[in-house]
Amino acid sequence: MASQDWFDKDFYSILGVSKDVSDADLKKTYRKLARKYHPDSNQGDAKAEAKFKEVSEAYSVLSDAEQRKEYDQIRAMGSGARFTAGGQGGAGGFEDVFSMFNQGRGGGRYQSAEDFDDIFSMFNQQGGGFGTGRFGQSTGGYRGYGGPTRGADVTARTTIDFVTATKGETITLQGEDGRPFKVKIPAGVSDGQKIRLRGRGRPSPDGGDNGDIVVQVAVRPHPVFTRDGLNLRVTIPVTFTEAALGATIEVPTLGGEPVKLRVAPGTPSGRVLRVKGRGVQTAKGTGDLLAEVQVAVPSHLDDAAREALERYHALEPKENPRADLMAKARG
Repeated sequence: MASQDWFDKDFYSILGVSKDVSDADLKKTYRKLARKYHPDSNQGDAKAEAKFKEVSEAYSVLSDAEQRKEYDQIRAMGSGARFTAGGQGGAGGFEDVFSMFNQGRGGGRYQSAEDFDDIFSMFNQQGGGFGTGRFGQSTGGYRGYGGPTRGADVTARTTIDFVTATKGETITLQGEDGRPFKVKIPAGVSDGQKIRLRGRGRPSPDGGDNGDIVVQVAVRPHPVFTRDGLNLRVTIPVTFTEAALGATIEVPTLGGEPVKLRVAPGTPSGRVLRVKGRGVQTAKGTGDLLAEVQVAVPSHLDDAAREALERYHALEPKENPRADLMAKARG
């Protein structure tokens, strides 16, 4: 970061905080802004990326007590001390700043190496200042901004069964270096969900934070149950007489004993019966079991059953169940 920026940029305004902001509030504000403008969350958005750079640059200075003190001192000098090329002899605006360190030292300006040490240390402590460390050592940063570079994330993939996804479990995966690492699968993880292991990715090239391991989870389908948020869904076949006359039936649960459900007389296909608390159990709540009734039509009838149905057909109400549908279709 060029020292000129310390005059030109108001880091407090960039972060939207006051000059007496506490360290805790500064960190809280930065995290909120970093999440909002991070390039991973704004793919291809140049404005968001530029804002992320500004926010990171501001925080890298203000979060360091020494750099923040220096920044406040430099800003207090005003616009008179400019780090720009200019003036005869190439000194230009540097003279205003260097003059502070030469007053009272026997008159001559730039007369000793100590003068340069004072100036350079002012801007280069903790990797701040001109954008390089003392005498050209790189300070890193997100594409040159905002402190040391964060290590790269590592992506891993795993496929788990349906029960593991609903109950949760700690599994072991193999890292890119061949060494195993453990991943805690939380109860209720969804197909396609990503689990982030903070600081377990690749190291920073210049002393920053490690990257993360991002584990993408695939869930095998279950032959009976499906997920609906925290609810479990299951389709329950019933006979025509059970649906028409009513019945008490058994319904399976995931990993437990069946439960009994009452099917009311006249229940149509598609009606959903709810069993409270028999869905997915997580720290955020527990879902229900949703049993959708489906009337099963027999594919084979013996002579007696056929005769009975024909007698019923002669007695059933002469209503067309599709009449309302046809009327709506005609508009």
